[in-house]
Amino acid sequence: MTKLLSRLFIKNSNNTSDPDVRKSYGTLASVVGIIVNFILAGIKIFAGVISGSVAIIADALNNLCDSGTSVITLISFKLSSKPADKEHPYGHARLEYIASMIVSFIILLVGAELFLDSGKTLLGLSDEKAAEITNVTIIILLISIGLKLWLGLFYRSVGNKIDSTVVMAAATDSFSDSFSTLAVLASSIIIRFTGWNIIDAIVGIGVSVLILIAGLKILNETKDILLGEGPVEETVKSIEKIIAEFPDIIGIHDLMVHNYGPNRFVASLHAEVDGKKDIYYLHDMIDNAERRINEELVISCTIHMDPIVTDDENVNELKCFLIETMRECDLNLPIHDFRVVIGQTHTNMIFDIVLPFDHPMSEIQVKDKISTEVHNRRDNVYCVITVDRG
Repeated sequence: MTKLLSRLFIKNSNNTSDPDVRKSYGTLASVVGIIVNFILAGIKIFAGVISGSVAIIADALNNLCDSGTSVITLISFKLSSKPADKEHPYGHARLEYIASMIVSFIILLVGAELFLDSGKTLLGLSDEKAAEITNVTIIILLISIGLKLWLGLFYRSVGNKIDSTVVMAAATDSFSDSFSTLAVLASSIIIRFTGWNIIDAIVGIGVSVLILIAGLKILNETKDILLGEGPVEETVKSIEKIIAEFPDIIGIHDLMVHNYGPNRFVASLHAEVDGKKDIYYLHDMIDNAERRINEELVISCTIHMDPIVTDDENVNELKCFLIETMRECDLNLPIHDFRVVIGQTHTNMIFDIVLPFDHPMSEIQVKDKISTEVHNRRDNVYCVITVDRG
């Protein structure tokens, strides 16, 4: 069905890197969500009214809320597809992440309201009448489960195709709703054959907990993206693979990747090169590396060139001395930008170390330990250390 709808309503549907195609997919997902959820809300309200079930009414309101979130999704795709402008040079794609967060807040609000209403019914504080489940109610719930499962699969297919957090959030919500409605169906069948109306309130609480968990999961994922995440390992390896094809780049460090929305990544890194080679040749090579990363990974990359000394015996000996000293101190940390200033009375070793975030020692402790151990071994050598976080 997803492929059929894509062919019917989206031109060049396979070219998902095209912003217009991506916007069309988002619009299609939003419109389908609005229609399906509105239908589900209508038939569940009908079933809830004729049965008097608080769980079914709550489930219906949840679907009505989903229609509202689909409207938010539709608006977000319209706004996030706007091109870059003077005030927003990196475009507006992050609006999609903000929309995902708004969806999560709405889901949490619905879950909390449902939890309170079900709790009142369970404690006998509600004046709701006992539920009367009919065959019509059960049929409506079965249809609702089928529609919601299909909608979740549809959302997931579109979300994966265009790498959209807001559509994937809608997919998660749809699957959660399917299980919620399944629980409501089970409770309705139990009530129908046993008359245990307390089950209605218990299931209502269970459904609300599932809704709250789904909302918190979406909120947490979106929060991480907006705060800024480290690049995924696959991206780092892809960049390193391209760099490795340029033998005159000795090593790289300080790699940073910024996410400005789906398919909008900006990266920067430092590349060490032999300082004695022709500067124009090296600059041309760096340009080619940047171009390759941009074309093959769709990442706008800026590479800073770090010239280093590669054939000085004193520098190489001191670097080996430093690495051996750190190894004996159980500090097997990567170093880069190593350079030496040799004076009449003392020598300065200037370098950066990469300290992982989960390292047991603080930056100050690591710097003090390296400096002390180096100076103890050679009293005329001092360290000037910059700490990078891996």
